[in-house]
Amino acid sequence: MADSGPIARRSLHDELADRLRDLIVEGELAAGERISEKALCSRFGVSRTPLREALKVLAHEGLVELSPNRGASVATLTRADVEEIFPILSALEGLAGELAAPALTDAELAEVRALHYQMEVHFRRGERPAYFKLNQRIHERLMELAHNATLLEMHRSLTLRMRRARYVANMSRERWQQAMDEHEQILHALEARDGPRAGALLRGHLATKARTVLELLDAGQDLQAAG
Repeated sequence: MADSGPIARRSLHDELADRLRDLIVEGELAAGERISEKALCSRFGVSRTPLREALKVLAHEGLVELSPNRGASVATLTRADVEEIFPILSALEGLAGELAAPALTDAELAEVRALHYQMEVHFRRGERPAYFKLNQRIHERLMELAHNATLLEMHRSLTLRMRRARYVANMSRERWQQAMDEHEQILHALEARDGPRAGALLRGHLATKARTVLELLDAGQDLQAAG
């Protein structure tokens, strides 16, 4: 019998939050830039009320800063942010890999494998935004497959703040190829149901991203303008 429960409908401000998040992650809205409510309302054909609700969501995620006098602006990512948050993300994703790999069902493994191959297609085509969304979905799915609600909640609370940093970490073709190779190794560890290896590879993957982002910051590169 079909599920007769209510069908969830996304609110307008949730949809707006997704679109604004993409603009920030992909660099269209730059670090420190004041966000024009008027321009965005015109662009998306909405009123200020849902837009302001969306900005509150992004402020909670650490992507936007709200000021009583200046309105909203895009948050700036600092070296201290990267040094503080990436090691925690690395530990969380490593633990998720250790927990998920040995417990994966054939169906769950097939799902992760399919996401990986779709991501690889976008990599071969040079389609960075589409690649990145699938990349993040793989990481999110592995967190879910660890079946640890506390681990998942902690990861979600931090990962959005670092999403732009993870996006720019693959800006060079060489680094992007390296990330793809690392994901291939992670997939092989999952296929072998090897928890310790999956965990170690995920921790190394995140550590490499952190080093790349820190190198960009040390070189004086504006991460939010790098896309």
